[in-house]
Amino acid sequence: MTENTSRAARPFVRARAVPPWSLLAAGVVAGGLLGGAYGVLTPASYTATSYVIAVPTDKSDTATAQGFAQAYGRVATQLAVLGDAQVWAGVPVDTLRRNVQTETSPDAPMVAVSATSPHPMQAADMANAVARSLTQHANDTKGDTHVELLQFSRAPKPAAPTSASAKVTGLVGASTGGLLAGLTLLVRPRRRTEEPVPQASVPGPTVAADVHGQL
Repeated sequence: MTENTSRAARPFVRARAVPPWSLLAAGVVAGGLLGGAYGVLTPASYTATSYVIAVPTDKSDTATAQGFAQAYGRVATQLAVLGDAQVWAGVPVDTLRRNVQTETSPDAPMVAVSATSPHPMQAADMANAVARSLTQHANDTKGDTHVELLQFSRAPKPAAPTSASAKVTGLVGASTGGLLAGLTLLVRPRRRTEEPVPQASVPGPTVAADVHGQL
């Protein structure tokens, strides 16, 4: 019985004897494999950017143009602008809303319109369509704003994807896996050294003569 119990306990002893660095290595390998698989299975995405610039008229100045450029950057992704852009881009408004972003500069009256798509030509078409629609909407009111919006540069067809490659995602996954494994090693409970349990002292047998004397 004792021999069978000792044999059954051997795997647990071996599991406890696994060195800590093995858990760290396993985390790095597992994270790298998951990150690489994510990079391979995720479709590549392309980003194209078109630029428009706000120009003051004779009745305005550069500061006014700068202020309107900031405003145009905020309204570029509104329904009024995207509703016209969808016709030229050939995609629904929801696709434009999800995949088009704008950015303005604090130093120049310029608006950058960027679009992302799995297809490089579609990304360029979406960016140019939104920039064109924004320009038309802005120039419809230039008589009141005294600021004209012009196309500074059209978005070219992107030559390379902007999404991370499988190599990059694999490295990120390996780093994340190693970090998580390291944190696990830090927070895991440590085995306490078993202290010997003090044995209760048992009183010795009382001599019959002593007991008789006490009586």
